Amino acid sequence: MLILDAMNLIRRLHAVQQGQHSQTEAQLAATQAALVQAAGKLLARFRPSHVVAVFDGAPVGFRHRLHPDYKANRQPMPAELADYLGELQQALWQQGIDALLSDSEEADDLVATLACRLAQHGGHSIIVSTDKGFCQLLGPHVQVWDHFGQRWLDEAHVQQKFGLAPPQLVDYWALTGVSGSGIRGVPGIGPKRANALLQQFGNLDAMLTASAGTKEQNTVQQHKDDALLARQLVKLVDDIELGVNLQQLRYRNQTKGP
Repeated sequence: MLILDAMNLIRRLHAVQQGQHSQTEAQLAATQAALVQAAGKLLARFRPSHVVAVFDGAPVGFRHRLHPDYKANRQPMPAELADYLGELQQALWQQGIDALLSDSEEADDLVATLACRLAQHGGHSIIVSTDKGFCQLLGPHVQVWDHFGQRWLDEAHVQQKFGLAPPQLVDYWALTGVSGSGIRGVPGIGPKRANALLQQFGNLDAMLTASAGTKEQNTVQQHKDDALLARQLVKLVDDIELGVNLQQLRYRNQTKGP
């Protein structure tokens, strides 16, 4: 299954067109053309049996309720682009790609649920996104493809960038926080210290239950609630009730009508 992180793809394409066209209408038309071209290239490259484009439909989800600052500083989507999403979804539909969105769940969790549910049944999925948060899902049946960088965000990439294995990423971000999402993590624990702690203990739970030791470990234990909240915020949910079945997402490689 090819799973498109639709807003990640669309917003990056739109940003490029904003720099190339002065008129809003021209920007949107060019974004649609670029989206159709990108989707066509991805379909040709990976030749999926199933495909879906996952959109954000929930402006406020459980993470916002847990942590009001969650994504509070994110640049909002341009209003003209938000109003044009229906046309973009229709353009993808014409290529045989259905849209999936929820009124109550974030797109990232929908993506995670699709990929993990498929993996449980031995199916393979490729997530198309530049969002490294999806790297926590990496495994024998789940891959992440960066369309813009034309590269895999794979275990080797995670090792090179973080010095960790994919299953450790959630605890890593629980310690460091994720500034772009307004997630604080543990005060005083940056990437190097988080990496060292995870190399020593393996995971956050072991860190919190071990006998007091280094200054950094003591800091994590003193800020246990911060770390656990951050982990809850960064960990993708993979058991959402989607309301669709695999057959509905089969790629038929033909033009569809409305």
